Amino acid sequence: MTRPTRAIKVIEELGEAPRFTPNHRLVLAQVVKSLVDDGLLAKEDGDRALADARGAQGRLELHPLVVIANVKPKDLRNPGKTLTLEVLTEWLAAQAGLKYLKIDPMKIDMAKVTDVIGQAYAQRYRILPVAVSGNAVTLATSEPFLSSWRDDLGNILRKEIDLVVANPLDVSRYLMEFYGVTRSVRKAKDAKDQGREQASKVINFEQLLELGKATNLGADDQHIVQIVDWLLQYAFEQRASDIHLEPRREISPVRFRIDGVMHKVFELPTPVMVAVTSRIKVIGRMDLAEKRRPQDGRLKARSPSGREVEMRLSTMPTAFGEKVVMRIFDPDIVVKEFAQLGFSEREGRLWEELIGVPHGIVLVTGPTGSGKTTTLYSTLKRLATPDINVCTVEDPIEMVSPEFNQMQVQHNIDLGFAEGVRTLLRQDPDIIMVGEIRDLQTAQMAIQAALTGHLVLSTLHTNDAPSAITRLLDLGTPYYLLQSTIVGVMAQRLVRTLCPHCKRMDAVVDEARWKALVAPWRVETPKRIAAPVGCLECRNTGFLGRTGIYEIFRLTPSLRAQITQQVDLIKFAEACVKDGMRPLRLSAAAHVARGITTIEEVLHVLPPVD
Repeated sequence: MTRPTRAIKVIEELGEAPRFTPNHRLVLAQVVKSLVDDGLLAKEDGDRALADARGAQGRLELHPLVVIANVKPKDLRNPGKTLTLEVLTEWLAAQAGLKYLKIDPMKIDMAKVTDVIGQAYAQRYRILPVAVSGNAVTLATSEPFLSSWRDDLGNILRKEIDLVVANPLDVSRYLMEFYGVTRSVRKAKDAKDQGREQASKVINFEQLLELGKATNLGADDQHIVQIVDWLLQYAFEQRASDIHLEPRREISPVRFRIDGVMHKVFELPTPVMVAVTSRIKVIGRMDLAEKRRPQDGRLKARSPSGREVEMRLSTMPTAFGEKVVMRIFDPDIVVKEFAQLGFSEREGRLWEELIGVPHGIVLVTGPTGSGKTTTLYSTLKRLATPDINVCTVEDPIEMVSPEFNQMQVQHNIDLGFAEGVRTLLRQDPDIIMVGEIRDLQTAQMAIQAALTGHLVLSTLHTNDAPSAITRLLDLGTPYYLLQSTIVGVMAQRLVRTLCPHCKRMDAVVDEARWKALVAPWRVETPKRIAAPVGCLECRNTGFLGRTGIYEIFRLTPSLRAQITQQVDLIKFAEACVKDGMRPLRLSAAAHVARGITTIEEVLHVLPPVD
């Protein structure tokens, strides 16, 4: 293979010239030579980068670090690894004597930072405002040696300029995103100011009348469309499970739930928030005119990567307008194998036994957001073979699946869970899934279905698995019917998992916290457990993703004998443990001992000890 001699000549001509020219943009040849001199980059990889840049001349202008990263060079300091753009950026920051910053858009107030400088000025010097305080502005740059603008900008802003170095692709991308979104919001708000002749239709129980300022924005306004499009894409990228649009009197926050934790991501002027809500209701096929009642809708969107993502929409009237929550169901996340859900080998085997029976009732319990939907859909996907007829009745349908037949509850036409189950019994089903048992009528229909030879899967809202029995008795279900139909019950919770890229496995166990976790049982304290650290992959939180913790019991003959009209819950729970049920706390302790999560995290989600 012939070497690019011209590239070699360029490097040689640099000789002992300064590594970087002050107050100038980075030059690829200088960057390559510096990396080679520092022992990070092989000369052959540098030659390839120079040759690629020469071949691309006139077509596009790429940052030198991007050009080098694109050839996937070997990292000479870390054998077997490549020099990524992040590694190259960290090296550049060290060369410039500046801090390195991985831009996290979740931690940036877009509206505030974009008011500091104009987009054209930022693009010209490849800088991006990332933080603003009383007397200082933090700017991210990909050209740390280009500093002629620094003193001038400091004088104009009358603030101290703090400079950090960031990934050039991130700087370029977020420049377009931040300024694009804020521009759309500003233009949408301007549209409001131009249409003052129309009265606002915002429902506001705390009415604040400002004469001459009321209007209504159109849901099909191009700026509103752009804001909604960006919001959905942003949520997909950040792995959000829920999007919350929360109206307030003047400024309305937008929040994402990521790994079970809420994060404020943006603030919209309330008239713009109303228009965004209207846009979402339109595309979710909801009644746009109805603002007094809660509504449910659904939406299917295609993510930037090409995956189709389902969203469940819910509106709720509040003091300042309609609050909207969009729950995101990514098929790749919702439907998993049992091991991926967090089942241990023993729990997975027991769950397989429960759902493998020909008839009876299997219950999944837990509070809202504990992963019941994910567990049931993954289970139904497993059971829905061509020779099995699986039917569901849900409120609402969480995720449309072609493998089984789904019916949605519609209370406006008196189609509830009980009526739905009654209808399904005439459809020759093998397996029935009832979204939730909320009342005696639904419980009776589920029992009727089980007695007539069907496997019924359903959910209950209880703190633990044994409480499911007392909950059904409280609804008015006869105890003898529970004895003959209940196959087993599983309770679950979701806990955040430690980031596999940065967690450390040498943390000392706090004896008191461990005893508080496993109480009232005695479990040997592990010698070492894992602890969060924080890295770029997990956004410096130390956690990445969630997993399930479970307690499962199968109704054995001895347990059936304990189900009477007046069940003693404490004694029944103790009997379940004696029969082999591993309580939630012990399941959580096993996860901690294996380095999957932390004691603090599981104590946060577990029900308290009575």
